Amino acid sequence: MPSDEEWMRRALVLAKQAAAAGEVPIGAVLVREGELVGTGWNRPITDNDPSAHAEILALRDAGRRLGNYRLPGTCLYVTLEPCPMCAGAIIQARVERVLFAAADPKSGACGSVFDLLPADARFNHRTDCTGGLLGDECGRLLRDFFRSRR
Repeated sequence: MPSDEEWMRRALVLAKQAAAAGEVPIGAVLVREGELVGTGWNRPITDNDPSAHAEILALRDAGRRLGNYRLPGTCLYVTLEPCPMCAGAIIQARVERVLFAAADPKSGACGSVFDLLPADARFNHRTDCTGGLLGDECGRLLRDFFRSRR
């Protein structure tokens, strides 16, 4: 069974795919019981869709594959800390665990700016959330992308 680092590396490949398309380089993979059930990379520009974040697209992919909008027992690996919109979708999908790479000091919802995962007890579902896995590598990809755009 692949390790957390191997899954995050798969998300990093998707992030690079997003960058190649001119999108902010963020990738996500959703895993259940050691099997890949959903993938996504940032596509809001390509799809003209403000909700087309990597996490949302991975959840949509998994929902279609599994035939259910609820995704209990899953782990989401994402190269950047989820924003509030994505955190809300993660909660609604009943994702069990999120591992993110780089922190997002501008809109992160896993403790950097907001603390929606897992701290907010007002939700009826709690998602475990841990950051920093391949954080330097994923953060460098993001910094290099934005530096090249300036």
